[in-house]
Amino acid sequence: MLAILLVTYFVIKNEPTPEYTPERHYVEGKENEILSKFLLAKDSTVIELGAGHFTISQSLSLEGLNHVIIKGKGIDQTVLNFKGQSRGAEGIRVSNCTSITIQDLTVENAKGDNIKVMDTDGITIKNVESSWTGEVSEKNGAYAFYPVLCKNVVIDGCRSIGSSDAGIYVGQSINVTISNNLAFYNVAGIESENSKNVKIFGNKAYENAGGILVFDLPGLTQYGSNIEVYNNEVYDNNTKNFASKGAIVGQVPSGTGSLVLGTEDVYIHDNVFTNNKTSSIAIASYILIYEMGKRNKKSDETTSNTGKRVVGNVRMIDSKFDQDKNYNPYPRQIRIGKNAYSNSHIFPTINNDFGKILLLKKPIRTIDVLWDGIEAPEAPYTICFEKENKDISFYALDVINDFKNPTTDVSKYFCN
Repeated sequence: MLAILLVTYFVIKNEPTPEYTPERHYVEGKENEILSKFLLAKDSTVIELGAGHFTISQSLSLEGLNHVIIKGKGIDQTVLNFKGQSRGAEGIRVSNCTSITIQDLTVENAKGDNIKVMDTDGITIKNVESSWTGEVSEKNGAYAFYPVLCKNVVIDGCRSIGSSDAGIYVGQSINVTISNNLAFYNVAGIESENSKNVKIFGNKAYENAGGILVFDLPGLTQYGSNIEVYNNEVYDNNTKNFASKGAIVGQVPSGTGSLVLGTEDVYIHDNVFTNNKTSSIAIASYILIYEMGKRNKKSDETTSNTGKRVVGNVRMIDSKFDQDKNYNPYPRQIRIGKNAYSNSHIFPTINNDFGKILLLKKPIRTIDVLWDGIEAPEAPYTICFEKENKDISFYALDVINDFKNPTTDVSKYFCN
């Protein structure tokens, strides 16, 4: 019993709660000048923001414009701080636009999402930091970068820090590139949700609860496919999950490098996964996540008149997911190529169901690829491994049969 208590103490004690405290020297009295530049913007305007750390009390918005550039002097040079925001929920809000570029600045501490882009064809965000300062908290805004219902999205060379949901998030969008970014101290570092034709490469996702997520969720306008996750460094994602209660991302086990949930046609290859305590890659059905949330009593949801579970933009666990006849809750055609795996930890985090299961079923052994074992009906395959994976640590849980027939035999799932 003493040994179990010591292990429990050691595992919980080592789930960090990080803090981000960059040096700032805020300048008052520039808000009206900055706000005017947004209000007076027309097609093809270049909104130039000078060097300085500025406090802003309301959202800066663009709507219905084409070919606009929002440009600062650099990440650490131009800082827009929305702490204490009194009007609007977003920092920068872009809607119903074409060919918008945001570059060379920092947006921090918005009440809701720092940078939100909706219904826009052509959004490029480059060399931008989006963050919440101080100790990470569920009171932080949900998304650092939040393009949704967009086409032709590029997020490159950016930093996301402190999001209580996902740092770099792209939802219900088509043709997406997420490249060469840093994502740390978020619940989820990078997330593709219900999006098509997505490439996620060259990023570093570290010290989040989960590094890179690929999700399909019910009740939305489209479902995702053709997602490629490659050439990323995903390491030390062991931060305590600080998501809002009931949020779907709150079910992401701390210690997860990458999680694939209820989507199809995902290819994960040539990544480096290091020291993610629970699992480097986890693959699960929405059915399992729903049951976990119900058991953990985190499904205290608010309900809109459409029946969707929402709190602001945050996607909540949906008890009515089976009423969406177009939604398939099973992962399908998930292809695992060659990746590099290493883990110096011997215990998973146990503040989640996956970790508790692994501690009981596979004590003192790390897992490279963890799968709930629920096969997708009427699909060519659920999961397949390229043969370079013959020596990886694999565990299929067989949760549908109360773990009666789990397997570690990866060769059963080699790709044809």
